[in-house]
Amino acid sequence: MRAHRVFEQIIQRDQLEVTLTRDDTSLRSSAGLRYFAKLGSSSDVDQYIGEAESLMAIERAAPGLAPKLIDCGLIEFDTKERDTDVGRPYFLSEYKDIGSLSPTAAKALGKRLATELHAYKSPKGFGFQVPTYCGQTRQDNGWFETWTECFDALVGGLSDKLQAQGGYEPLIKQIGEVRERAIPALLDHLTIEPVLLHGDLWSGNTGIDRGTGEPVIFDPSSYFGHNEADLAIGRMFGGIPESFYTTYHEHLPKSQPQEQYALRQELYQLYHYLNHTVLFGGAYAGGARQKMDRLLKEVPGK
Repeated sequence: MRAHRVFEQIIQRDQLEVTLTRDDTSLRSSAGLRYFAKLGSSSDVDQYIGEAESLMAIERAAPGLAPKLIDCGLIEFDTKERDTDVGRPYFLSEYKDIGSLSPTAAKALGKRLATELHAYKSPKGFGFQVPTYCGQTRQDNGWFETWTECFDALVGGLSDKLQAQGGYEPLIKQIGEVRERAIPALLDHLTIEPVLLHGDLWSGNTGIDRGTGEPVIFDPSSYFGHNEADLAIGRMFGGIPESFYTTYHEHLPKSQPQEQYALRQELYQLYHYLNHTVLFGGAYAGGARQKMDRLLKEVPGK
């Protein structure tokens, strides 16, 4: 099956007369190279742009750690195959044959995150220049002077989505208490800089490049925030070897106060429990309530 002409035109900028064929997972060129490509609908534009901007930022911070973006944009009249194509987003990146993360590769990933990705700082503050998507959930982002403001806005965005869905009034009330008490109590006093995050770093978005043996991360929803926020979701679902966390903190120690590290992880995991409630329904609401119960018990009341 031939690839869409928009992808052929992109590849032919540098490789004249090359043709592309499509299989289940990739594009293959007549020159023997493989690419990952996808086309979306007009409603996917922001999501494609968010992923593209995230990958470009990761490439600047840690070259080769994520698939390299080749091009992303909107189909125009000269690249359409049919009239309904115009305005659809396209995405093209290098293809990586990815396997499960091994303990050895997990150690290498921990070091690269600590010394490269999480060492890449923003000159503009906390947040990101475009919306990104954690799963299918839009994170509006923008720029914030403090991490407290940034993280509160992220949690507030989820609260708004739950409010719109309806049926979560007790949960939303508890989220309000966490925003009023726990977020300031745990984040206000941190001395940190905004560093680049993957944003959705669970085991399903990590792996090993079978061609090189090196670790790979993909499907990012990046923003600049507290480095520890990138460690939370991996522990929620398991699958990332413990060697990743041990090696990571050998190169980048826990933020002070270290005695609140576990509570901060609870707070950062709460974001993902709430997001999963937005995406998949009330099965995750119980886990979110447990996180908030503990946080509100441990932080002082007002």
